[in-house]
Amino acid sequence: MFYFLSKTIDFLLMPFSISIILILFALLTKKARRKKTAMIASFSILFLISNTYLINKAFYWWEYQPVNLKEVKKTYDVGIVLTGGLINMAEVNADHPGLGMHADRFLQAYLLYKEGEIRKIIVTGASQKILTDYGNGEAQQTAKLLIQWGVNPQDIILEPKAKNTRENALFTAEILKQQFPDKHYLLITSAFHMRRAVGCFEKAGVKTDQFPADFYGNDFHNKIKDFIVPDPEVLGYSQLLFREWVGIVVYKIMGYC
Repeated sequence: MFYFLSKTIDFLLMPFSISIILILFALLTKKARRKKTAMIASFSILFLISNTYLINKAFYWWEYQPVNLKEVKKTYDVGIVLTGGLINMAEVNADHPGLGMHADRFLQAYLLYKEGEIRKIIVTGASQKILTDYGNGEAQQTAKLLIQWGVNPQDIILEPKAKNTRENALFTAEILKQQFPDKHYLLITSAFHMRRAVGCFEKAGVKTDQFPADFYGNDFHNKIKDFIVPDPEVLGYSQLLFREWVGIVVYKIMGYC
């Protein structure tokens, strides 16, 4: 029920969904003033959520700030990597993986491991059963790549049950309390997702330090077109950010973070 309600709320509160609803309202209403107002509101939303400058600034404000490898001052017993977009499979029985849009999460874990900053890597997150049955689940494929890159298989632990961030925290907490009690933990996930992840792990009784990855915002110099030319790719990124905002509000209401 929680999953269904969260997805329904997520859809209804997305700016793009609201824009479409406004267009449908404009088409159905018979009053000219309402029609005009709805169309103006719809196109205003579309312009704002496809504006490179605004969405970049929103990400930059929301995301955890980058951490350089040289700034990591201690060795962590466990690095915790959250799945979700790490791997992209062309077909369920493919003999090799593709990198997903959030693959930077486990790349950063690999770099931290090779630098000796983390000793073990926990990869947490479930995949569709059909992928898991073929050995192509996201956590499974992530582990295979890490091993190919030189990570000791004994240093990789898979948590294959978690279906959301709350479960990532709860199920990983069980592993940590059993195998690595009272150790140092480093949480590795997308910078835009870090706030919710930290909150969930704290609720699960796990205190972590953070190493954000997969950044979307920056403070680079903007071009003129970034202010005035709508970008459909940016519209997709804006959905990612708004979905995270909705998610963290729902999680806080439910007491998950």
